[in-house]
Amino acid sequence: MAIASYAVVGSGGVWRVKHDGEPVGSYRTKEAAFEAAVAAASSAVREGYEVQLSVPGIRIEP
Repeated sequence: MAIASYAVVGSGGVWRVKHDGEPVGSYRTKEAAFEAAVAAASSAVREGYEVQLSVPGIRIEP
């Protein structure tokens, strides 16, 4: 089974979606990039792909 992977990544105030390792799009917020990744992942699911989606969290130091 083929796997479609999506990762939300940020740098310099710009958020992107990496699809299978290639950056796609440019978004002002992490949430906007997440919504774009979910829409793309939903299409991949309909096409029969296994989907992996990664979104960074906020690191809280103890």
